Amino acid sequence: MEDPGEHLVGQYLKEIKKCDFVEYNLQTGKKQGEIDVVGIDSVNNIVYVCEVATHLDGLHYNKNGKPDNVRRFLAKFEKDIDYIQANFKEYKRIFMLWTPVAKNSKKGSKHNQIEDLKMIQEKIRKSKNIEIDIIKNNEYYKCLQELRGVAAKTKNPMNSPIMRFLQIEERLKKNSKRDIYL
Repeated sequence: MEDPGEHLVGQYLKEIKKCDFVEYNLQTGKKQGEIDVVGIDSVNNIVYVCEVATHLDGLHYNKNGKPDNVRRFLAKFEKDIDYIQANFKEYKRIFMLWTPVAKNSKKGSKHNQIEDLKMIQEKIRKSKNIEIDIIKNNEYYKCLQELRGVAAKTKNPMNSPIMRFLQIEERLKKNSKRDIYL
């Protein structure tokens, strides 16, 4: 089962990007590993390929006590790109990295998550000629707000647990403005 962060990204692809198919933890087969979220918009021939890191205290992968964000995501995206290029040749391919919190540290700090994200983008751009869209901090929050907007407008119960929660929350906000207590 996908984690809540992956589910949120999948719902964004479904509700906002209008993907008619969303797959979580897609096994790539040839190389060990998985792609966190893949969304397919078959009407417009677009495939969205998303890696998701839902750490609430910042993006911080470590290996042997040393920062490992760059190496980890380069390996994941190189695998993702190879798989998607081989299997979705006729599709426009959009690669994304989603993280709700990425921190900027002092220049020269051992852990600078914003610099790590820039380095990931730069290295993939140079090695694969592909742009990675980073959805972080305020951009992530804006995407969440877009989902809230969908939830607020939808009258019928939504099947996704996250969308149903947002729907209930939006309904409560609306009703709390009125005196609904007896």
